[in-house]
Amino acid sequence: MISAETIDRVRESADIVEIIGEHVKLRRAGADFRGPCPFHGGKNPNFSVSPRRGQYHCFKCGVSGDAISFVRERLGLDFAEAVRYVAARSGIEVKEERRGEQAADPREPLWEANAAAASYFRDVLWTEDEAKPARDYLASRDIDKPAADRFELGYAPRDGARLRTHLNAMGYDDARLLAAGLLVQREGQDEPRSRFWGRLMIPIHDASGRHVGFGGRVLGDGEPKYLNSAESEIFIKGRLLYGMSSARHAVRKADRALVVEGYFDAIRLVLAGVEETIAPLGTALTEQQAALLAKLTKNVFLLYDSDEAGLKATFRAGLQLLEQGVSARVASLPEGEDPDTFVRAHGAKGLEAQLAHAIDIFDRQILELQRRGWFDELHKKRRAIDRLLPTLRATADAVTRDIYIARLAEVSGVDRDVLVRELAAPDPRARGRGASVAAPGAARNERVDRAPMREDGPPDGVVFVEPRRPPEAFDRERFRGRDRGGERRRGFRRTDDWASSHAVARVSPSARVTAAEKGLVQAMLQDHGQVEIVVERWGPEHFHHPVYRRIFERLLLTADASLEALADGLTSSEIDIVNQLVAEPLPNPGTQVRAWLRRLQLRAIDEERDRVNAMLMDPEHPLSDAEKDALVARKQQLNADRAALMQS
Repeated sequence: MISAETIDRVRESADIVEIIGEHVKLRRAGADFRGPCPFHGGKNPNFSVSPRRGQYHCFKCGVSGDAISFVRERLGLDFAEAVRYVAARSGIEVKEERRGEQAADPREPLWEANAAAASYFRDVLWTEDEAKPARDYLASRDIDKPAADRFELGYAPRDGARLRTHLNAMGYDDARLLAAGLLVQREGQDEPRSRFWGRLMIPIHDASGRHVGFGGRVLGDGEPKYLNSAESEIFIKGRLLYGMSSARHAVRKADRALVVEGYFDAIRLVLAGVEETIAPLGTALTEQQAALLAKLTKNVFLLYDSDEAGLKATFRAGLQLLEQGVSARVASLPEGEDPDTFVRAHGAKGLEAQLAHAIDIFDRQILELQRRGWFDELHKKRRAIDRLLPTLRATADAVTRDIYIARLAEVSGVDRDVLVRELAAPDPRARGRGASVAAPGAARNERVDRAPMREDGPPDGVVFVEPRRPPEAFDRERFRGRDRGGERRRGFRRTDDWASSHAVARVSPSARVTAAEKGLVQAMLQDHGQVEIVVERWGPEHFHHPVYRRIFERLLLTADASLEALADGLTSSEIDIVNQLVAEPLPNPGTQVRAWLRRLQLRAIDEERDRVNAMLMDPEHPLSDAEKDALVARKQQLNADRAALMQS
């Protein structure tokens, strides 16, 4: 923590006129300075700054404070970051205290190591022949040296020992480099080596501009296309946004943020002058990332690819933003274009023209349904409404949600009171009718208003809500043994599978596992929106309990049909279980689903980690160095995955 004495010294030393003058055009008015208020967007000089008192005040909106509170609100910093920001401009060194003693942030050595590595990679990019493919790649994307230097782009040499040698000579020991994620230590090998080699390097900063990790792009063929730093104390992928440190002020100033998919999309837009652009780190937008944006603005434009995968990513990101009370709009680019290629061809003006035609995320979903004819046929209209209900439920802002309900009532012809009751119903499938699942062949409930699925498969659906089908069934033969010179042996996976796959969801059956499986199925039965969430992280092939597995499989096949249709293919005893699960309402299915999934995933990680350890320690089956490397890398990834789950 920063001592009260240091904070007072920062306040007293701050030149509030100079600091605020970086963000507001001030003019002297007697002993004070006046300008337009940056907080309510005023145009008249109602915003007063007093250098004598070290205070500012707006006579229109009433906001007031000192230099620290100004940068905190204007730049979206927390209190400690705001103190450091003002101190840096006042020439004051800030030292944190812990238990009465001054102590630096323990993460500081890791930030320093990453910064030193970024400098090294940058030098290699422009001075060595080996890096020519990286320079050629940048040239192919119209990125010259000044532009590359602005983003600290670099190149990691193919010799994985060079980075270590260079940083050791600068005083960074191996322990620090391993903790920073720059080196990896293979079990059974004496020397650690660089995690990155032969890749174009993109430094990643946290919101305060500190070097926390890297994204490495492969040059030519190879997988993965982008390799990020491993999860660590300073690098948690789901809590970082690429470009946030430099975009933060621009987002505040423009009162908007543009979210793109890739590093080079973000780089291109910033180079074109659209500095309020950020990107997730190669993953879907997370709850934590959406919360970061919500602190800076309530207006976000989603600029993803317009193909089917891009639409899925767009609508999932929209749900995360709506849950944070943020207005999400979708900007569509011409077919075949991404933000990088479009802005290169049409510049910032062309992009602004596209943004001017951006539409609200809910309207974009409706347009997609209309384009596919879902509101033209009565039997599809029911399912169209089901596809839009998750968006309504995710919308945290009450006014926005009410507008959405009115829009859905207008386009569907369904009375808004009916839609409101639908949203409030604890069991979306029951529709307030007290319906239960009928046995196969039994008479259908005549009040059922949902058409059954076509026998030849699901209807032409909408990509943003269609539940993802589970992964293909676990290929037992593929993992029956490990290849060694064409010979397969032992009941373990091949080393290349260990090196690249996520934890296989294999957990031993137990009472806790069965309870979690029951809870997941119960939540999916009572809240249709949970099916997609569950199947993305835990497919039916991972279930031990045969009845819950069968119900899950039927849910995937009849996700858009009535409960009655779910019964087709289930036995009478399985139908009884479904009726029991439907009759026991869960107070908060979404929250409980996350807890159950976390329990199952943690158990799967622990058990797979035990299997890896058993292979490493098995004296009867010695491993080659390559096999050990793969298994140690797998174990490290499992440890990182477990740490991330524990913090989620």
